[in-house]
Amino acid sequence: MKLQRLFQPRNPLFWIFLVLNALSTVLGWLTHTYALPAWLAVVVVVFAVGNAVLGMRIAWRLVHS
Repeated sequence: MKLQRLFQPRNPLFWIFLVLNALSTVLGWLTHTYALPAWLAVVVVVFAVGNAVLGMRIAWRLVHS
């Protein structure tokens, strides 16, 4: 497995992968910066976990393509 395979600027999955990583940063920043109500914190955590799983699947596809 070569991590160099992640860098594929002509592949649209690469750009989706970058956007998901940026979204993870924003979601983490939101949860640490603001005191969110419990229901909103649960929504943000669900989005963050889904985002992380999707990002890992895309990274796996990029590395093994």
